[in-house]
Formats: sequence, structure tokens, C-alpha cells
Amino acid sequence: MNWVKFIFEMILIINIIGASITVFRQRRDIAATWAWLLVLYFLPIVGFIAYAFVGRKLPENKLFPLKQKTRLELNQIIAQQSKELYDERTSSDIIAEGAEGMVRFFGNADHAFLTRRNEVEIITDGNELFTNMFESIKRAKHHVHIEFYTIYNDSIGNELIKLLEQKASEGIEVKVIWDSWGSLGTRRSFFNRLIELGGQAYPFLGTRSALTDFRLNFRDHRKIVVIDGKVGYVGGFNVGDQYLGRKKKFGNWRDTHIRIKGPGVYGLQSRFVLDWNATSKVDQIDEIFEPGSKYFPFIEGKGNTSLQVVSSGPDSDVQKIKMGYLKMINAAKRSIWIQSPYLIPDDSVLDALRIAAASGVDVRIMVPHMPDHAFVYRATQYYAWQCAKWGIKVYYYNNGFLHAKTMVVDGKISSVGSANMDFRSFKLNFEVNSFMYDANIAHRLEKIYRRDILESTLQTAEMFEKQSSWLKFKQIFSRLLSPIL
Repeated sequence: MNWVKFIFEMILIINIIGASITVFRQRRDIAATWAWLLVLYFLPIVGFIAYAFVGRKLPENKLFPLKQKTRLELNQIIAQQSKELYDERTSSDIIAEGAEGMVRFFGNADHAFLTRRNEVEIITDGNELFTNMFESIKRAKHHVHIEFYTIYNDSIGNELIKLLEQKASEGIEVKVIWDSWGSLGTRRSFFNRLIELGGQAYPFLGTRSALTDFRLNFRDHRKIVVIDGKVGYVGGFNVGDQYLGRKKKFGNWRDTHIRIKGPGVYGLQSRFVLDWNATSKVDQIDEIFEPGSKYFPFIEGKGNTSLQVVSSGPDSDVQKIKMGYLKMINAAKRSIWIQSPYLIPDDSVLDALRIAAASGVDVRIMVPHMPDHAFVYRATQYYAWQCAKWGIKVYYYNNGFLHAKTMVVDGKISSVGSANMDFRSFKLNFEVNSFMYDANIAHRLEKIYRRDILESTLQTAEMFEKQSSWLKFKQIFSRLLSPIL
């Protein structure tokens, strides 16, 4: 028995030492440090397996290319736009009232230039999106650039790859970036025929297989499509049958994407070029941002929407999309309407939402009434419970799975993109959103939100309080892991 006790104590000591070395050898914020110590201390072996998947950071040799890539010569444009925003004679014609600070912030933090007179179409149905997107690809005359977190080898995935193969055979430039983890099950060979026909396809940052690079964090969660530098798509949809409501597990898939036609496409193209050059070891796109060039053709804007394309990721210390969300929340005077599949915000966002609700702002948050990840779902329930206690209207969407990532403030400013309202999107994954300064777009998103409320159930603080003790425990425990979910 003494030997058993000795061995057990040695395992505990080794585990504590190993956990401390593992967690503290890389810089991370306090919340994540404590969360990982909790996991590693109390779940020996299992905790280290979880860390191998979720806790490891991206090596510096992967982040370095992203940090060092040129910003496509955008500084001069940003400086000129900053001057325009200070000019009262022009500022009211550029963006919605009260958004000048956001435009300046994104310009300084992300080199996100403001574009005007864009045509923006909001798409909430997967079948409509892919019909629309495929028609645009068929009309491509010069290039098709595609970047998705998920491209599955299923029915819609094969429809896309066949179309891209056709365009490549016509001599059209086709470049594809996919994430190896998000596209789990899709092998490199899926793109072989496309490559044979002259197309190019690479896994983001060279992570060719999820089996050899089993890291859940630092994934390419962006969804970007650019056709001829004139038409672009961005939002929440990925490429897979489930996103068209073809999977029984999820049923109806409720998401939001936008189609941009106009100079706003420059922002999506710039992001794609940066990601392509950081991913591809050869076949670099050697072109700076210059309107009139082959990747940035002259575009005559015919719409009324001013917007900025903003990206964020672990290659920057500034959580730019989260900061944009905070600016929107803090500026709200009338309403804040949010849709997100996950609700795991940090304290800064929670405090901002609580202050807004206490100030009389109509704060609404809609999340799905079904899980796709157990711990994430329970953590989402916990934060929904807290928000309900603060007077925030929390809706559970019942008609399938809600995957939209949208925010609308005061019927004036809105955001649609890939970033969820959670730690992972704020600082662990690579994301892209379009921030739009157009009351018409905001009103359309509000109309969609009201339609979704008809398919939802309002959750009250009393309803959460009546939950079983076991369910509350799972929610509270999951909340402790929030910084690493």
C-alpha cells in the first residue's frame, strides 16, 4: 500500500510540475492561464490530451509571415479618409451618423479603408446563396478566389469543385484556401483534378492534415469569395450539405451572408491576397493595392452602402472585430440586436451589454436552441442566463440551427461576417466581418430579426432559475472553461 501511495503522489507531483511548465511557457491572458491550470491539475492525462488539441499556440514561424506581409500600400488611402472624416462638409455623405469614430478606429487598427456606393444583398438561405454564388463564378472572366473554413467532400462541395475545375479548364485563374480542421474528412486529393487543370489550392498556413496538425485553435474561420475583383461574398455560411439544411442532425440551417458589388470588394480581395501569400510557398500574388490593376479593377459603385471589411486573428494583439462590437454597443442609444450561435463573451463585452441594458437600450440576443458542441452550448446557456437577469431579451431560435453572426445598432450600423460572440472568434481564430454604415441595410437586418423572433422562444430569468441543479452545474462548470472553449 505504501508503494501505491508513493506512486500516486509522484504522479500528482509530476502532473503539477508538467501542468505549470506547459501553461507558463507561453504567454497568455490570466483567464486562459487559470482555466488551463484547472483542466491540467484536475484531469491528469486527459487534460494534456485536451491541451494538445486546444491549448497549443501557433508556432512563430507560422505567425511570422502573416505579421510581416505588406498591407498592400493602404496607408495613404487611410490618411486621406481620416482627413475627410474631420471635414463636416463631407462626413455626413460618407457614413451613417455617429460612425466616424468606428471608421477611424478600423483604419488605424486594421488598415481597413472605407468604401462607398456599394450594392449589398443579404442572403439567409443556403440554397439561394450557392445558386447566386455559382452563377457569379460561371460569369468569371479573369479569376475566382475562394477561402473557407469548411469545404466538405459532399454533394454541394463536389458541385463547387466541378464548377471550379470547369473555370480552370477555360483558363480562368482559380485559387482556393481551406482549413484542414474545419474541412475534416476532405483530403488533399479532393483538389487534384483542379490542380491538374491549372487551378491552385492550399490548406491555410500549410496545415495539410488535421491528423498531423491536431490544433483546434488558430484556425482560418474566414469565408471569402471574390470573383474578378468586382463581386464578393462574406458571412457565416461554409461549403457543406448541412449549410443547405440537408443534415437531419441540424435540420433547417439559418445563417446570414452578404453579396457585395462595388469597391467594398477591394477589402475582401486585400484580405485574400494577404492570406494567400502567407499560405502559399510559391505562386505568390506580387501586387500591391492599386485600383485599375488586374486584382483591383476600377469599379463604378452604383449602390448606397458605405462599409469597411475588417479582419482579426492571433497574428495581432488587437482584437479588432471585438473592439468594433464594443464600439457599436457603447454607442447605442436605442437598440442592440445580436445573433450568434455561441454566446461566450469576455468581461468587457458583458459589462458593455449590461450597461446598455441598464441605460434603457433595447438589447436582444438570439442563440440556437440546439447544441453542436456540448461544453460550448452549456457555456452559452450560462451567459444567456446572466443576460436575462440583467434585463436583456434572450431568444432561443427553434427552427433548426442558428449560425448567423450579425449585430444591428440603432437601425443605422450593422455587422455581418464570420466572427461569433465568443472568446474563440475574438482572439483564437482568423475572422473577417463587414461593418456597414447604411440605415437601409440595418433596417433589412432588423426585419429579418423580427421574422426570426416568430420562430423563437423568449427566455426569462425565472425560466433559467427553474432548471435542474444538474443542468445548472453543467452550465457553471462549462463557464469556467470559457476562455479556452
